[in-house]
Amino acid sequence: MVKASITGSIIGNLLLILGMAFFFGGLGKDEQQFNTTAAKTSASTLFLATAAIVMPAVFVLTSENPSDAIVETLSIAVSVIMAVSYLASLLFSLHTHKHLYTVDTTECVAKWSVKKSVLVLLASTVTVAIMSEILVGSIEPLAESLGWTEMFIGMIFIAIIGNAAEHVSAITIAIKDRMDLALQIAIGSTTQIAMFVVPVLVFTSYFFENPMNLIFTTFELAAIISSVLMVKSIIEDGKSNWFEGLQLLGTYGIMAVVSFLHP
Repeated sequence: MVKASITGSIIGNLLLILGMAFFFGGLGKDEQQFNTTAAKTSASTLFLATAAIVMPAVFVLTSENPSDAIVETLSIAVSVIMAVSYLASLLFSLHTHKHLYTVDTTECVAKWSVKKSVLVLLASTVTVAIMSEILVGSIEPLAESLGWTEMFIGMIFIAIIGNAAEHVSAITIAIKDRMDLALQIAIGSTTQIAMFVVPVLVFTSYFFENPMNLIFTTFELAAIISSVLMVKSIIEDGKSNWFEGLQLLGTYGIMAVVSFLHP
């Protein structure tokens, strides 16, 4: 379920959030433009994250009965590399090459102080943690009553609920024709999940009875790879339109149907 929700968050950000941003932002417009260099840099970071998720599974499939100890060691080693790479990407985007990610803030006026913003963020984090605990406890009876598979709940249902705020933000910003920021919300969130949240989960899991590894199922891997390739092919020209958004949404719809029927 955890790995399915991770997969769902990745494909949801790349296909659903970005697709809706492109679609609604592109309505009534010939095309929208964004920073090509920043987009390509983000895409290459996604490829790194994809390689980190795919290679452990390939290792297991091509090795003859690898021991649990080897799989755990591999998962930790890859997680360390992912975490370091994520920190490097933050250094790149926030310090050494921050000019590539600068957005127009002339229309933005701060209404909250830093102290108030931090307090609201902390309160929101605690609230989300409590709601997540309630949600997790209600998953099994929900799956039984509706006949939903765990794959569908993890990849689609939980991912959509967890990313609801990002959905609204990205669409609103895209409608205002601020596509650089919309792209950063969708792809930045994906990178954060794949290269920061996943390693943290792996490290934290070793304090519990069943450590988490990085061995995803074939369907999960196919969904992640397809999403990354689809997004890369669309954003590399620095332009978007409503039809490209519809293509992303169509791809997401296909994955939703397959996950619903997946045993």
